[in-house]
Amino acid sequence: MEKKIHQGRNITRFRQMLGLKQDALASALGDDWTQIKVSRLEAKEEIEEGILKEVAAVLKVPVEAITNFDEEAAINIISNTFNEGSFINTGITPSININPIEKWLEVMEENKKLYAALLKEKDEKLALMEKLLEAKK
Repeated sequence: MEKKIHQGRNITRFRQMLGLKQDALASALGDDWTQIKVSRLEAKEEIEEGILKEVAAVLKVPVEAITNFDEEAAINIISNTFNEGSFINTGITPSININPIEKWLEVMEENKKLYAALLKEKDEKLALMEKLLEAKK
């Protein structure tokens, strides 16, 4: 029996890794989204492809990350890869390995900073527009 991936839970994981609240995700998804709608989406085991694409674009992850990520399998891979003998000096010069998860987290942190800067810029523009509108009255 094939294990089902809970897509909504994966959206929650990626959203939390970015430090986004549900209402921030709702805002980024558009006017017809609310925090409650995001909460309901995250509770769903399977999500429609169109919505998955929208959410993946906002979270800046591939759709496959949401549809295929299995936390239990990832933990098993990690626990079966690293054991007591993993770091014994074998006399062989080790190659440099880049941990893809760490690299992905670095990119997500940069995206988070960019997103914050864009939000700040948007707020400044809105404040300026409001000021100009007030001046015209």
